[in-house]
Amino acid sequence: MKRIVVTGAGGQIGSWLVPELRARYGTENVLATDIREIGGESESGPFRVLDATDGHALGEAVREHRADAIFHLAAMLSAVGEKNPRRAWDVNMSSLLAVLGVAREHGCSAFTPSSIAVFGPSSPKDPTPQDTVMRPETMYGVTKVAGELLCDYYHGRYGVDTRGLRFPGLISYGAPPGGGTTDWAVDIYYQAVEQGLYTCFLGPDTYIDMMYMPDAVRAAIDVMEADPDVLEHRNAFNVTAFQLAPAQLAEVIRRHVSGFEIKYDVDPVRQAIAESWPDRIDDTAARAEWGWAPEYDIEAMTVDMLNNVATLPKGAT
Repeated sequence: MKRIVVTGAGGQIGSWLVPELRARYGTENVLATDIREIGGESESGPFRVLDATDGHALGEAVREHRADAIFHLAAMLSAVGEKNPRRAWDVNMSSLLAVLGVAREHGCSAFTPSSIAVFGPSSPKDPTPQDTVMRPETMYGVTKVAGELLCDYYHGRYGVDTRGLRFPGLISYGAPPGGGTTDWAVDIYYQAVEQGLYTCFLGPDTYIDMMYMPDAVRAAIDVMEADPDVLEHRNAFNVTAFQLAPAQLAEVIRRHVSGFEIKYDVDPVRQAIAESWPDRIDDTAARAEWGWAPEYDIEAMTVDMLNNVATLPKGAT
């Protein structure tokens, strides 16, 4: 990769990925795009307002930037998608088709994040293998399964260098949560610092695979830099760092925030989504094929999150 276009640059992943890409490849070589003006680090270099479902506009951006890689992050997430499933399908699939078409036309590689949401109740839950049954019960999950297959198709049929990761829940500071089922694991830190109390929408012992955002960004770049000849799986690799439940994370936070309390007001929709996902996914293929290994555990992440959240203005999320 030398010159890169990022869609959805203002989202939770994009707000971290764009600065890291610019640090590695040069500010002027990374064009950030989003459907609206976003400000912050993503606009500290080249930026363009762009609807990722508009293949013509995306093609013009790639051509003018002379890009050889696209990181496609624009999407509607799980909880939001359940409120408007038709819209989730239209946004997620139309934008991916546009990206793949542009990548084919301009000879670009393409990174598309998938998710543990591709798995459903019939998938083995502990551990969930790299290659297994995928019968999700959310529209977000359906679009991610379809997206994986579509990326495989464009690679096999047209030779497009498509790659991706099945991300677990991602935890970060800075950008607001985007309507996902794992948003509790972000908001809990803000409420711990600002209020000393958090009311969680999932039950206390609901375990979900998680990862700290610096590891997720590094994984996305590393898989794109990997030698294609060593990749048996492309779309997409299971990756994870640890398994986390609200009660467990609250206990870790309590060691650093004296008197912190957690309460529960379970949202049946998001609880059902979480329960349909794996308890633990097997990321052996990613470790074996391109050397994946997380750097952050729960304790290290919590220290870093609390330190950084404490420096942000109140109400940052």
